Amino acid sequence: MRPRPRWLVGAALLVGVGVYVHAVASRAHFESPAPTPIVYDRHGAFLAQFGDATPAGAVEYGFWPVEHLPRRVVSATLAVEDRRFWGHPGIDPRAVLRALWQDATAWRRRSGASTIAMQVARMQHPEARTLWAKAVEAGTAVALTARYGHAAVLAQYLRLVPYGNGSHGIGHAARWYFNKPAADLSWAEIALLCAVPRAPAAYNPLHPAGLRRARVHAGLILRRLRDESMMTGAEYQAATAQLAVLEPGPAPRRPAEALHPILRLKALLANAPPADTADDRVTATLDLRVQRMATALLRAHLASWRQDGAQQAALMVVQRGSNAVLAAVGSDAYGDPHGGSIDFTRAIRSPGSTLKPFLYAAALQRGLVHPADMLEDSPGQVGAIHNADSRYLGPLPPGQALANSRNVPAADVLRRLGLGAGFDLFRALGVQALEATPDSLGLAMAIGALPTSLDRLTDAYTALADDGVQHGLRWYRGQDEPPPKRVFPVAAAREVGLFLSDPLARLPSFARYGSTEYPFAVAVKTGTSQGYRDAWTVAWSGRFVVGAWVGRADAGTMARLGGANSAAALVRSVMLALHGTRPGDLLDVNFAQPDGYAPVPVCAGPDETETGRCDHTLLTWVPETERPTVRSPERARELPRELPGELPVGQAQWQPQGLPLGQSLGGQPTAPASPVPPDQPVRLSIVTPEAGTRVWRNPESPAEANRLLLRAKTSPRVPQIVWYVDGSPFALTDPGTPVAWPMQTGKHKFQIGLPLRPERSVPVVLTVQ
Repeated sequence: MRPRPRWLVGAALLVGVGVYVHAVASRAHFESPAPTPIVYDRHGAFLAQFGDATPAGAVEYGFWPVEHLPRRVVSATLAVEDRRFWGHPGIDPRAVLRALWQDATAWRRRSGASTIAMQVARMQHPEARTLWAKAVEAGTAVALTARYGHAAVLAQYLRLVPYGNGSHGIGHAARWYFNKPAADLSWAEIALLCAVPRAPAAYNPLHPAGLRRARVHAGLILRRLRDESMMTGAEYQAATAQLAVLEPGPAPRRPAEALHPILRLKALLANAPPADTADDRVTATLDLRVQRMATALLRAHLASWRQDGAQQAALMVVQRGSNAVLAAVGSDAYGDPHGGSIDFTRAIRSPGSTLKPFLYAAALQRGLVHPADMLEDSPGQVGAIHNADSRYLGPLPPGQALANSRNVPAADVLRRLGLGAGFDLFRALGVQALEATPDSLGLAMAIGALPTSLDRLTDAYTALADDGVQHGLRWYRGQDEPPPKRVFPVAAAREVGLFLSDPLARLPSFARYGSTEYPFAVAVKTGTSQGYRDAWTVAWSGRFVVGAWVGRADAGTMARLGGANSAAALVRSVMLALHGTRPGDLLDVNFAQPDGYAPVPVCAGPDETETGRCDHTLLTWVPETERPTVRSPERARELPRELPGELPVGQAQWQPQGLPLGQSLGGQPTAPASPVPPDQPVRLSIVTPEAGTRVWRNPESPAEANRLLLRAKTSPRVPQIVWYVDGSPFALTDPGTPVAWPMQTGKHKFQIGLPLRPERSVPVVLTVQ
C-alpha cells in the first residue's frame, strides 16, 4: 500500500506541470489595448486625448507602437531596468540569485529580479504578487523571448510601460510631456521619463514634489549612463544642466469652446481611426481660433435674442472646396441649463425654407423650370400652402421667387418635380434624418416638413457651393471619404448661387443693406419653421460655407425671431470676420456664371404700376442658344416699346420690359390669342388642379387666402374659354389667365370648354378637406 502515495504525488506533479504549461502558453503572445489618439487642431493646438477606461474606473492613454527603437531611449531603459537584457533568455539567473540572497539575509538595499520580458508578462496580465504569479511571469517571459526575440519584447515594453498621469508607452509619454517624438528626446528628458515607471504616483513630473523626486532619480540614471560609457562627459554635463531646469507640461487642457466637436471626433475615431498616422496623433480640420471666434459671436448675438425667447444657437463653418469643418459650435455653452449639453448641430429640427434651393436646382436640371419662366405666387395655387407673411407677389421669375423665399412657388416647383423625386433628392443629399414617406409629407416638404439637422443641411449646401458635387464633410486628416457624388449639373448649381447672391432679387421681402447683404458675393438662404420654433441661415462665399440655427431646446416658440432677423445676422458676422472685411470694403467679385449661358433681363414682381408693362427687371442666365435679341442690362430701360418681332417658342413668358402684351392675373403679360375657325378642332387641357388632388382648406385663414388657382391650356390658342365647376359655368377668361376659385369642402369636378361650342375637356375631380 505504500507505493500508492508516490503515484499520487507523481500525478499531482504532472497536473501541476500541465496547469503551469497551460498558464504560460495562454499568455505567450503580445497583447495590449488599442492605441489611443491625441487630437490637435489644424495648426497643432491641443484639443483632446481619448483613452480607454479600466475596470477600476481609471482612464489609460497611449499604447502607441514603437516601430524604430531610439538608441538613447533603449540605453537608458536597459541601464535602469535590465542591464543584461540582450544576454539572457527572458529571466536573469544572476538577478534571481541576488534577490534571493538579499531576501534571505535581510539585505537593506534590495533589488528586483524582474526582467523586461517579465514586466511585459505582468503588464499584459497583472496579478497579485504571489510565488505562483512570479513563476508564471518567468515562464511567460522565456516563451515571449523565444517566440518574438529580444528586440520585439523591448518594443512591447516601451509600448506598455506606465509613465504616470495615465500615459503608457514612450511614444505617448514623449508627446504628452514634451510634445515631440521619442527619437527627439534629449538625455535629460529620457532620464526623467525613465525615472517615472519605478513609482508613477511618487515621481509624477507634473506635480512639484514628484518632479523633485524624479529629478533626483534621473540624476542617478545619467551618472550610470556616464559610468557605463553610454554617454560622453560633455553629454553628461549638458544633460545635468538641462535636468536642473527641466519642467514638462503643464498638461494641455481641453478647450471648453470645442467640447461638442471633440465628442463628435471621439465617436468618429472610434469607428474609423485614421490610417496614415505614424504615432497616433490626429490632426482635426478644426481651427481653434475660428472655433473661439464663432463661439464668441454666437454668445453675443444669442444674448440679444434671449428677450425674444431664444435659448440656444448652433453654428458650423466649412472651408469651401476641401469641405473641412473649421468650427462647429453645438450650443451657447456646455453647462447652460437650457440644453447646453445638447449638440444642436446634430439636433433634428424643421428646416423651414432652407430646402427650397435644392428643389429649384433639381427643377432647373430637369427642365421643369426655365430660368426665365414666371412662377405664380398667388393664394390657393397649391392647395393649403400659404406664404408666411400672408403676402402674394403675383408672377415672379424663379430667381426672385427663390430669393424672396416664397412658399407657394416652391410648393409648385415640388409639385412639378413630383413628391417622390423630391424625397429621393433629399435622401441622396443626406438631408433626410427620419423615416417617412413622400405622401406623409406632401407639398409641405418644400417648406419645412422634412426634419433635418444643421450638419446635414450644411453638408448638402456644399454641393450647391461646389458646382453640384457633394464630397461630404471632413473632420480630421486621414478620414475615409466617400467618393464624390454629382447631385446637380454645374449650370443648375451656379444658377441657384446667382439667384441667392443677388440683393435685388430678394426685394421686396428682404430689405436692402440688412443681414442678408454683404460687401462681396455671398449666396444666402434663410428659413423659419412654423411658429417661429427654428430660425436658420446657410450662406456660402468664395471661401466658406456657414450655417446657423437659433431656437430652444424644448422646441418652444420664439417672439417672431426668424431666419432673416436672427440666424442671418450671426452668419453675416461670422462670414465678415472670416474674410477679414473692414467697414467700407466693397469687393466687385461675383460668382461664376454657367458656361455657355448669358445674362438677360426678365420681368420682376410685384407689378405695382399696373401699366401692363415690365417696369422692374432682374438678371437671369439662360443658354446662349435661347437668348432673345435684347440690349444689355445696363440699357434695359431703353428697350423699344413695340415688339420687334416674334420671340422664339418658349420665351413668351419672359419677354424684356416694355413689350405690350395682354393683361393677366397679377398684372403680368400674356401672349395675345388668334381667332380659331369654327370648324377647327381645339385640344382643351386642365393644367391645375391635377386629377385626384386632395387639398386642405385652412379655416383660420381669411377667405381670400383659401383660393385654388385654376390653369388651362389650349392647342391651338383660342381667345376665351369657359370654366365649369361641378357642371355649372364659373368663369369666362383668356386661357392663359389663372382663375381663382374659392375652395369649398367636398368633392368637385372641373372642366373647361369653348363659348358657343360643345367641346369639353376631360373632367378633373379633386377633394377639398
